[in-house]
Amino acid sequence: MSGIVLSAAVRQNLLSLQDTASLLSTTQNRLATGNKVNSALDNPTNFFTAQGLDNRASDINNLLDSIGNGVQVLQAANTGLTSLQKLVDTAKSIANQVLQAPAGYTAKSTSTSTTLVGTASAANLVDGVGFKANQTLAIAASGELPAITVTFGATESLDQLNTSLAAGGLTASIDSSNHLVITTTNDYAGQTIGTITPGSTPGTTTFGAATAPTADAASQAIRTSLVGQYNNIITQITTTSQDSSFNGINLLNGDNLKLTFDETGKSTLNITGVTYNATGLGLGSLTSGTDFLDNASANATLTKLGAASTTLRTEASALGSNLSVVQLRQDFNKSLINVLQTGSSNLTLADANQEAANSQALSTRQSIAVSALSLANQSQQSVLQLLR
Repeated sequence: MSGIVLSAAVRQNLLSLQDTASLLSTTQNRLATGNKVNSALDNPTNFFTAQGLDNRASDINNLLDSIGNGVQVLQAANTGLTSLQKLVDTAKSIANQVLQAPAGYTAKSTSTSTTLVGTASAANLVDGVGFKANQTLAIAASGELPAITVTFGATESLDQLNTSLAAGGLTASIDSSNHLVITTTNDYAGQTIGTITPGSTPGTTTFGAATAPTADAASQAIRTSLVGQYNNIITQITTTSQDSSFNGINLLNGDNLKLTFDETGKSTLNITGVTYNATGLGLGSLTSGTDFLDNASANATLTKLGAASTTLRTEASALGSNLSVVQLRQDFNKSLINVLQTGSSNLTLADANQEAANSQALSTRQSIAVSALSLANQSQQSVLQLLR
């Protein structure tokens, strides 16, 4: 095409048309893609910076799934703790029914002095014969009955003796024959009094072997039923703790949970699981005919249930704190992703309004350039007319 000769005006108009077409193509591409930077050739700095921001946003977004699963693991554990607390409360209710049930025995264990203590014994048991001042009376432990030692004062009344015996679950009285009778209280109605031994300088009073308590069949049947109900609750405590899992992780059955919050792996949260089955809570099944026989057995069970309840509440508090942290980080990551994506968009997205205006202006300029090119060719058309 080098043989074709164009005038300077025509060449200038052609160049202008080419520039306008190039700009129009760029504008149309921005309108079509929505981006002003589509590759590193458009703007290397903006392109790679935006790519880095998008990559970080993508990495954090991938972590949101595991964080969401972590929230559900904590929610499952919290649901399990709530159910365990209700089961423990139900077990407490059963143990309290034992305290409200009849004593369970038609006759309690007693031990009677072998000698008389005198007609004035209720006012003063120390007479120098039956009991002496500073004399000790040791009662051995037996079953659930604790060991206890009583030291007589210079003037020991029956009321004072009962105050001392109360700590050992015993009570004293004077029978119609003026013998001193020591009997178990309702708390230890199912126990037999241990051996009663006078001190090293005793009076003449000693005690015979204790009689065994006589069980009430109807009352013990009620207590046996309560043992069965209690054991069912204990079984449910174990199965509930085992079922409190999500996606294979159970924080109430010894599993641990590790959550990662950032793309570098430096921001993490480790949650140590617990084993809150019946054994882990310090609870166990009761034995019919042995447990719940009297108030002492029920009170011992209530003490264990109280400790288990405190343990559950403490763990629920710790779990709630961890759940709050995870949810806060989850919300933070969502906000951070939005910030990163907005920053990337600011570097690469085109302004649609501006590009639309550019497109209109370039189309107008292109039309004007075509008209100008036509005018530039008119001089050559005049020469053509002369040649004709």
